[in-house]
Amino acid sequence: MTTGQHRAAQPETGPPEEEPLPTIAEQMADQLGGWRGLVESSIPVVVFVLANIIGDLRPAVIASVSVALLIAGLRLAQRRPIRHAINGLFGVGVGAAIAWRTGDERDFYLPGILYGIGYGIALLISAAIRQPLVGWIWSVLVAKGRSEWRTDPKLVRTFTQLTVLWGVVWLAKVGVQAGLYLAHQDTALGVARLALGYPPYALLLLITVWTVRRVTRESSPTPLPGA
Repeated sequence: MTTGQHRAAQPETGPPEEEPLPTIAEQMADQLGGWRGLVESSIPVVVFVLANIIGDLRPAVIASVSVALLIAGLRLAQRRPIRHAINGLFGVGVGAAIAWRTGDERDFYLPGILYGIGYGIALLISAAIRQPLVGWIWSVLVAKGRSEWRTDPKLVRTFTQLTVLWGVVWLAKVGVQAGLYLAHQDTALGVARLALGYPPYALLLLITVWTVRRVTRESSPTPLPGA
């Protein structure tokens, strides 16, 4: 066998192809937990709002925490991912503990309000120091730890703008809830918690995924003919 034949027999190796990003629908479904995750995370709050209207604070707290525990237990028994159930259980549990201690039903929503304020401020600060939090979250959740976007000025600018958008929307929606909290509008606060929960989050997520995918496609070099 000649050297040329030996070389021809060897398979050509090139740079490994990057795994394509999940589709927009797949990324949104993963972050929101699908329709089941949306429903399950909202049920404990709905139970609290309704039980509090019908009865008293403490039965409402017991009912909402019991439902959250039941949902987490069912997911665990079915060997389904329990990340969203645990997050919901933690949020409900902290709010329920505070409301139980103070005897004020509006305190059930206080941890969510404080968390929202902190998250919104952190987003804006990260954008101001050119370390956009949305970009780093994208690296962890979508890009499997890669952070090549840091070397692309266009992507850095895009993630900075998206981070500002997230921060402004987050502070706006938590501002509505804080206003209702201070006005002692307990039932309206529960309704606002539901209405301003997943819908704005889903819209922001859709805008983020669509924008980053579009900018990434525009930034990708066009392959040369015959390459």
